[in-house]
Amino acid sequence: MKTSTDLQTLYLKKREEQRLKSQHVWIYSNEVDVAKSPLRNFTAGEQVLIASFTGELLGKAYVNPQSLICARLFSRDPSAELDCEFFKTKIQQALVLRERLFAEPYYRLVFGESDGLPGVVIDRFGPHFAIQINTQGMENVKEILLAALVEVCAPQSVLWKNDSGSRDFEKLPKIVEAAFGEPPKEVELIENGVKFKAPFWEGQKTGWFYDHRMNRLRLKDYVKGQYVLDVFSYLGGWGLEAMGFGAKSLTAIDSSAKACEYIQSNAKLNNFEKVEVICNDAFEALKALMQQGQKFDVVIVDPPAFIKRQKDLKEGSMAYQRINEMAIKLLNPNGILVSASCSMHLHDEDFVSMLHKAAVKSYTELQLLELGHQGPDHPIHLAIPETRYIKSAILRKI
Repeated sequence: MKTSTDLQTLYLKKREEQRLKSQHVWIYSNEVDVAKSPLRNFTAGEQVLIASFTGELLGKAYVNPQSLICARLFSRDPSAELDCEFFKTKIQQALVLRERLFAEPYYRLVFGESDGLPGVVIDRFGPHFAIQINTQGMENVKEILLAALVEVCAPQSVLWKNDSGSRDFEKLPKIVEAAFGEPPKEVELIENGVKFKAPFWEGQKTGWFYDHRMNRLRLKDYVKGQYVLDVFSYLGGWGLEAMGFGAKSLTAIDSSAKACEYIQSNAKLNNFEKVEVICNDAFEALKALMQQGQKFDVVIVDPPAFIKRQKDLKEGSMAYQRINEMAIKLLNPNGILVSASCSMHLHDEDFVSMLHKAAVKSYTELQLLELGHQGPDHPIHLAIPETRYIKSAILRKI
């Protein structure tokens, strides 16, 4: 490994250091002084020193000259090294927070930039861990990261779950493979008192979405004795937790046959009997329910990211509005709508505005009761708005 004295320096243009000095960690390619430090002189994943136009050292980063985010600062100390001690310190810091928050070992252990490890996500399922690497810089040192995780957490197994779409931006191959031990095909977890099994190797992301945990917990005040509809159910996270909080029955919708099998098996795992699963496109399924005259006391809508990029904002917002209009029409009077979004580009105020438009188009009034965001195992970096992506709202139809 090169020492700091051996490293190249990436220089910024005049006044482009202010964002880094305000605690952000990303450097965009158009912020680089290419006269002093041509991007073609750097290789993807290379560690570099970052300097202002005047030569003030700002820290240490890794680069990818082919990416719009061409460098990510991993330390403000120019002498820092991406060695085992560095990773152990960051993992231990993250672990202290999670163990303070959660009595059971099921959580996101590392949330990228927010935990000081840009490009790294680690999810924990008891003794089993999944690591996602999304940048070439961390790909280059992933074995050191793995050694640190093994030393700090003593896992039974670790899976490289490197099939995220984010890897496309860094031109990294998508690979899922064992990193340590023998990762099982599915893992078990407990969330808000409900047991689940999740596909480990073949599931979405790392197999489970911990980010809505606290929002799902809020269901407990709204679902007891109620008829619940859970749209985009995936493995049944929202709906089955509603059953755990005393819902009378659950109708769960998902387009994936594999996900629907998991909803049914997770219902049996918890001895929940009144669970119906509809395996169909959400829009088509809701249309059919409306035609049948079905009504529910609580409707939960947690779609995939309809807005993956800024250019999708208009079309994706309309998709959110349409699905929420349909959900509202399926609610009984005084019914509860739980609406969620994981689209980072849909800002909080636009999310609420979308729900208002859905109510107007449905000739219905809604009361906004609660707003939520991602759980504390997905901490928000105050300087990086992109780390704040989860939104949820609980509303009442009046």
